[in-house]
Amino acid sequence: MTETKWERLVSGLLKAELKLQGLSYADLVEKLAAIGVEEKEANISNKLSRGRFSAVFFAQCLKAIGSQRLKFD
Repeated sequence: MTETKWERLVSGLLKAELKLQGLSYADLVEKLAAIGVEEKEANISNKLSRGRFSAVFFAQCLKAIGSQRLKFD
């Protein structure tokens, strides 16, 4: 798989998890703030549209939204 495809995959995983939980980017901003991570909604939107963000950001998002699963298909 190309790097671009990997970026799309990871971004899609996070977007899907947000959608499954009925959360918006604004909700994610609030939930990240609750665990001490300051992000702006526009920054989150840019990161997810590009698919380029750190593994730390990915883990912070999953922790903040209380994700209990991660499935790579």
